[in-house]
Amino acid sequence: MSQVTRITLVRHGETEWNVSGRWQGHADAPLTIHGQTQARALGERFRDATFDACYTSDLGRAVHTSKLIADPSAMDFEIDERLRERGLGIMQGFTTAEMLDQCPDVYESFRNNGPDYLIPEGESFRQFNERCVNAIEEFSIRHSGKSILVVTHGGVLGAIFRHVIGLSLDSPRRYALLNCSVNVIEKKDGGWSLLHWGDVSHLPEGESLDDA
Repeated sequence: MSQVTRITLVRHGETEWNVSGRWQGHADAPLTIHGQTQARALGERFRDATFDACYTSDLGRAVHTSKLIADPSAMDFEIDERLRERGLGIMQGFTTAEMLDQCPDVYESFRNNGPDYLIPEGESFRQFNERCVNAIEEFSIRHSGKSILVVTHGGVLGAIFRHVIGLSLDSPRRYALLNCSVNVIEKKDGGWSLLHWGDVSHLPEGESLDDA
């Protein structure tokens, strides 16, 4: 019988910069009170769930989310830097309006020059994608036939979504990347399947922001 490896992916709770429209990347902003409430609600949803391994990005917003999720069931999360958001270099901490004012050429290239464009002091989308995919594939080998929980970021979810369903890196995004959403993929016979995406049924309707 084929082994099935299931990975449940969660985006961190709402942050202050999510609300103000600032691009985070490797920079960090604290969870809002609402973001903390989102994470606690997800912890209650997962209270009786069984995960064989739990991983989180090393960035503060993901670590805080993972701790709140873990409270009801005493899950033990391992930090993995490969799960951090894309490095946005000199664009980090700016709103889109501020980027257009302070580094318009970089923003234009970021939007239009394809997956190999290297943001100054940051990562190209291809570099970022390879990092995310390598992490998930390695988890699936290390925990073959098991159930894994991953707390990470919108960009990481997007990269994994593309990998699982075979979207090219330059395809436009037409999928949600919601704060504290539940997104489930499975690997069987060497291939990935998408089971659930953007599930926020544990949250009141409309109380989860999409990624920038």
